[in-house]
Amino acid sequence: MSALFSPITLQGLTLRNRIVISPMCQYSADNGRATAWHMIHLGHMALSGAGMLCIEATAVEPEGRITPGCLGLWDDATEAALRPVMAAIRQYSKIPVTMQIAHAGRKASSQLPWDGGQLIPPSQGGWVPFAPSAVEQKPGEAPPRALDKAGLVRVRKAFVETTKRAARLGMDAIEIHGAHGYLMHEFLSPIPNKREDEYGGSLENRMRFPLEVFDAVRAAFPADKPVGIRVSASDWVEGGWDIAQTIEFVKALKKRGVAWVDASSGGVSPSQRITLGPGYQVPFAQAIKQATGVPTIAVGLITDVPQAEEIVASGKADMVAMARAMLYDPRWPWHAAAQLGASVEAPPQYWRAPPHDQKTLFGNVVNGGR
Repeated sequence: MSALFSPITLQGLTLRNRIVISPMCQYSADNGRATAWHMIHLGHMALSGAGMLCIEATAVEPEGRITPGCLGLWDDATEAALRPVMAAIRQYSKIPVTMQIAHAGRKASSQLPWDGGQLIPPSQGGWVPFAPSAVEQKPGEAPPRALDKAGLVRVRKAFVETTKRAARLGMDAIEIHGAHGYLMHEFLSPIPNKREDEYGGSLENRMRFPLEVFDAVRAAFPADKPVGIRVSASDWVEGGWDIAQTIEFVKALKKRGVAWVDASSGGVSPSQRITLGPGYQVPFAQAIKQATGVPTIAVGLITDVPQAEEIVASGKADMVAMARAMLYDPRWPWHAAAQLGASVEAPPQYWRAPPHDQKTLFGNVVNGGR
């Protein structure tokens, strides 16, 4: 039996296979509200045969968006806009749906990627981002506003309110975005975190706010549903956040009931020097799993079926997450199952799709006529 197509249970949630569709920002929301694009995109991904679909980084407050086009879930309007999207997915797919909840921190108020992705000043329709410290993301940028104690309380409450809204929408799981240079990662890393209070300095202090947020989210989400986290396991900058600190962070999260760790890296500094290659971040997932026993998701340049199968079969990670590969080939799980002699779920409208030599790709289904 294929390891990639074996089931896995994350607390109360069972995935039919180990393929996760990564959260992928679409920059296509209207003031945080989901649009027809999200219906098309997420509906498309929901029919892929993957084990879990993770909705893109969803801002917990307007100032927490990366761009003006980012998805949000902070009020009744943003909640209502996602409801028909979820209803459509539920009508035609059994795929578990996770929401990644996020705050962009000092990387907020950015242009859309296809417009250059740079900081938008308030005079041009942007806003002043919040961060642990008044340290800019790039040299020459206006610095963000350091969060005071009241700001920390506000952000933590925003994560809780978004979590409650996600639960009302019927999300099967939550993933907290603690990676890629966004707010939670900014607290963890000594590069942007220059605070001199109990939230800065030592590793224990830098972990404090992300752990407080995790505790608050975990308490606000149904106890039988899992809460995971995405981390950047390394800043790829000397003197920055690294895998040893990540492991200590995950040990603290394990005590709090974290369901999985999605192990990515980078994003906090333009000084990063990343050595790219197929599966270049897999060792991070492997190290975290071996040191903590927490289930891990490997991500990053995983595109080949034997590669994905080997990662899971060898125990380097429990799951693999795919983003660009799924955009390029939204039926990647179908093709992987065919190659590995496994089966996936598909709606009956697609049951006639498999080639003649793959009659059991969708299981023992019936496709007849008269």
